[in-house]
Amino acid sequence: MTARDDQTPSPIRLADYRPPAWTVARIELEFDLGIDTSEVHSRLHLHRDPAQDAPLRLDGEGLELLAIALDGQPLDASAYRYRENVLEVDGVADGSVLETRVRVRPAANTALEGLYLSGSRERGFLLTQCEAEGFRHITFFPDRPDVLTRYTVTLRAERERFPVLLAGGNPDGAGELPDGRHWARFVDPYPKPCYLFALVAGRLEKLERDYVTADGRRVALVIWAEPDVIECCHYAMDALERAMRWDEQAYGRNFDLDVFHVVATHDFNMGAMENKGLNIFNAKYLLADPDTTTDDEYRAVEAVIGHEYFHNWSGNRVTCRDWFQLSLKEGLTVFREQQFSADMYSPSLKRIDDVALLRRAQFPEDAGPLAHPVRPSQYSEINNFYTATVYEKGSELVRMLAGRLGPEGFRRGMDLYFERNDGRAATLEDFLAALGQANGIDLAPYLAWYGQAGTPRLSGEGHYDAATRTYTLTLRQHTPPTPGQPDKRPLPIPVKLALFDPDGRMLPLHEGATEQVVVLDTQEQSFVFPGIGRAPVPSLLRGFSAPVILDYAYLPAELALLLTHDTDGFNRWEAAQQLAWRAYAELRDGRGHQALAVWGDTLAGLFDQATLDPALLADLLTPLSEVELAERETDVDPARIHALRQTLQRELASRIGAGVLADRYRALTAQASDALDAASQARRRLKRRVLELLVLLDAPAAHAFATAQFERAATMTDRLAGLAVLVRSGAPQAAGALARYRTRHADNALALDKWFAVQAQIPGEPALARVRALEADPKFTLKNPNRVQALLGTWARGNPSGFHRADGEGYRFLAARLAELDALNPQVAARLATAFNGWQRLEPVRREKARAAVAGLAEQSLSRNLAEIVGNMLKG
Repeated sequence: MTARDDQTPSPIRLADYRPPAWTVARIELEFDLGIDTSEVHSRLHLHRDPAQDAPLRLDGEGLELLAIALDGQPLDASAYRYRENVLEVDGVADGSVLETRVRVRPAANTALEGLYLSGSRERGFLLTQCEAEGFRHITFFPDRPDVLTRYTVTLRAERERFPVLLAGGNPDGAGELPDGRHWARFVDPYPKPCYLFALVAGRLEKLERDYVTADGRRVALVIWAEPDVIECCHYAMDALERAMRWDEQAYGRNFDLDVFHVVATHDFNMGAMENKGLNIFNAKYLLADPDTTTDDEYRAVEAVIGHEYFHNWSGNRVTCRDWFQLSLKEGLTVFREQQFSADMYSPSLKRIDDVALLRRAQFPEDAGPLAHPVRPSQYSEINNFYTATVYEKGSELVRMLAGRLGPEGFRRGMDLYFERNDGRAATLEDFLAALGQANGIDLAPYLAWYGQAGTPRLSGEGHYDAATRTYTLTLRQHTPPTPGQPDKRPLPIPVKLALFDPDGRMLPLHEGATEQVVVLDTQEQSFVFPGIGRAPVPSLLRGFSAPVILDYAYLPAELALLLTHDTDGFNRWEAAQQLAWRAYAELRDGRGHQALAVWGDTLAGLFDQATLDPALLADLLTPLSEVELAERETDVDPARIHALRQTLQRELASRIGAGVLADRYRALTAQASDALDAASQARRRLKRRVLELLVLLDAPAAHAFATAQFERAATMTDRLAGLAVLVRSGAPQAAGALARYRTRHADNALALDKWFAVQAQIPGEPALARVRALEADPKFTLKNPNRVQALLGTWARGNPSGFHRADGEGYRFLAARLAELDALNPQVAARLATAFNGWQRLEPVRREKARAAVAGLAEQSLSRNLAEIVGNMLKG
């Protein structure tokens, strides 16, 4: 395999970390901005570590060097060398000032890394993306997160073409220049790593609001977007204010600049970026209005707004020493975001959503050739480590620590962490030390979670002794081997539990409490509970207290008891999931229908409970996804899994009854509104699930309901739900509905993404033909990450029966598109390539065809990003 950028780079290892020999106390940047070319003049005020005698080496990729001077004197060509993306300069002393002037080409930058053009030449605007290593595409700099620098940035551009000029920090002047040009200057008083640098220049409109922090600072909140969508930013502004107030109350963190800018763009590789004082957002996580935004998307906008704002402290004021510590900012901030969203919405439902995502995205990652620890020991391309393991599993590790310390103890630890590390580049050891020292607890054993890949399997069994009235719970742990880590050690696993008597009542445990946390920190331990009058049913891992897979030999009746009576909303859902798995396994193996009957009858009994939250009921009625079912199988046949899951759902629908489903659908429709409150969202969530079940029993009636819902919907949630049922079930009304949707939303990029995505989810072999046809649509382009993910990502990662065709055509098609995409945007290509993760576990025919497609891709000239992913796939 050949990597395009010179040679495949040598791995970067955590064990080789050394502090930087050179740091930059201050940087003055001046930009002369243009679409085809921009010039960047930088002045670096350098400081040398007296303990190291190393030449000055600065990172720089794709830069045209126009001028270079040291301490005011132009340098002769013999005094510096620029090769292999590194500038090495001779004769630099502590306190020297190095000046460079370079030229970059924004319009030609399809990788969307560094300085680039978003949108068309006529209407688009310039912006930057520097995490993880984009700043080296803008100017020469020691591009590593432990070089913290104070920035002064001056922007110059044509006023008519670029009326808005923004950079991070506080405004420090603006004015006119000759020839219709103007300038603006920004100064950031806080030292920051270069990955947090940002600028924006173009024709943008704004929403503005004054905000006063809890410590009395007056802040201007400003959201910027293109003129045709600025009115879709009001919800984001409200969400930003909610996030700021929540962080003040929950963590005592206040915003620290005079202005906070947020900018929306349709061309962005990530979800959003927390640049200090100038957050840049993928438009799908900022724009929202009832006509184009679903309930799930409203919550996502609020969550991502919160996530990026919370980074101001967990990521910006306290940053990472090196990229191995990425989860120190991302896992921690995902946890803070999840806490915020739970407080804004529903803790139980939020927990269900988060764990479902973990199981769909991170558990497969942990079980395949791309498995890596939350803190990897080495990497070749850091952009490939923005993964579910670093984010979602990293968040679960923080949640374990918070559960171990309790709310007050965790807050004490976080206060100490922020106080001790403010303005520093920290490590995970620093984080654990602060949490532990604030509470007098040694948390060092939890560091093993960060260094060990794979999902631990927790098995348990209970024994009740009626003579002694004691219940003994024995727990065991085992983590399967992962690439590079064949041997695993035991981890500290906190297990929150409760015991229920046969009537569904919770039993008192320690000191009368009905919940208790036990910690399994060896391979096997037993825990004894005295004073138990009858054989109990244990409710284990309440709230999903650790990111593990639980194997417990529950009887179907015991799971039904938990599903009916458990007071923990998450564990009610988990009982339903476990029952659904048992029912699925019975269908697959043809060995009776005990679990199937218990599952269906229990849910049918809950269906009309007036006190049950409709949103929770919708989740209880939803069995494991096809991705999750595949994770529990060997010799995976996605087409068979799809068919069995459909049979499973049809059985559930039958036990509820078509008439009952139709009546509930009509009742929910009668209550429909466009409100965003939790109750209205819950009803819409259940209405969609009822319609999905009804179509399996009475397709004509369900198609009529779905068509009417699509035509009359007051919200995108209902409109898209109706459309999805029509399209995925092959309704005769689907083609007309798709055409009408396309006409209605022809000029709305985010709404069109949904139009592409809903068709990419057509199950089975017909999906590929539809994807090929949609590629020819004039609105499809490989240059836009959102459009690529909507069509190719939805099909390859979210539609197993459509992607994993037995003839291998899906694999060959995706491999060809990855090669094309890699030439444009390596980051997006590498992320999309993870659709091949787990190919080794497919049944033999598909396995060989998938292997051949990946091997054929590996023979091509690939970017470092894609080469690393493909290489790891083949190694695994």
